[in-house]
Amino acid sequence: MRAEAIHSDIRTPMLSIHGVFGPVITTFVRGSEDLDLDAFRFNVRGHMAAGLAGVVVCGSTGEAALLGEDERRAALDAARAETPAGRLVLMGIGGESTRLTIQRAADAKVGGADAVLVVAPHYYSNAMTPAALKAHYLRVADASALPVVLYNIPKYMHFKLPPELVAELSRHGNIVGIKDSSGDLELFGGYLQSRSDTFTVITGNGGQLSTALERGAKAGILGLSLFAGRECVAIHDAFRRGDLAEAHALQEPLKAANATIVGEFGPAGVKAAMDAVGLRGGPVRSPLQPLDAAGVARVRDALHTAGVKVTS
Repeated sequence: MRAEAIHSDIRTPMLSIHGVFGPVITTFVRGSEDLDLDAFRFNVRGHMAAGLAGVVVCGSTGEAALLGEDERRAALDAARAETPAGRLVLMGIGGESTRLTIQRAADAKVGGADAVLVVAPHYYSNAMTPAALKAHYLRVADASALPVVLYNIPKYMHFKLPPELVAELSRHGNIVGIKDSSGDLELFGGYLQSRSDTFTVITGNGGQLSTALERGAKAGILGLSLFAGRECVAIHDAFRRGDLAEAHALQEPLKAANATIVGEFGPAGVKAAMDAVGLRGGPVRSPLQPLDAAGVARVRDALHTAGVKVTS
């Protein structure tokens, strides 16, 4: 049985997070780098058609660190408008100050998000002790009118959320899960120890979806799903049918594509892959740089090897 909740008076409606979610890219006009909301909406409609359970706006793949507050709100409004009832919109709100993160949580509520995804502050990484992180997350969770999902991504944070801290935070009535993008299955296993009826563990690694589901994850928020959505959904569906062998077989050809396009190339690679499969990737925002011709060729080769249909 779950331990008594921290700040147990803080309760939001029960939220079930399961299935495959797309951490949507933010689309820009070539040259000006202004938001291209028409392309953004087109992509969200494509992700819904691929069967995704929902989208995450302003995550790492969405170049969240490069967006202004008005741009964040505009992207959320567009995503909410294109996401049907019954599918979820999660909003990335992590900021370097607790105050800003709380303000973004309020904006997410106004914009119609179903939950917020909160990466830890990490500019002052040496100061982000377990005590500091605990205080930050508890203040955010107390203040947020939406359920909070923790976000562990050591690639960008340059540290890991300790499983012991996650276990403590999981007892808060408004902290409903954690997304782990570390790719470290031992660490992931540590987070799985905090699973309960009200706390979900989510993988952020598209190359490990079938393994994560087998070990107890309920969902994936996967950059891979932005250009291989149907393939990722098929893995999840096979697992839900109890066909683990099929899930692993479907996963195998996607591992290399995930490693190259998402892991190595990041947002520029994901955008190039989306262009190749008939969605609208377009340019990244400076100081990020687009892939050169050799990089684009590697993306297309990875898609072919994975069996993902290239249409352009």
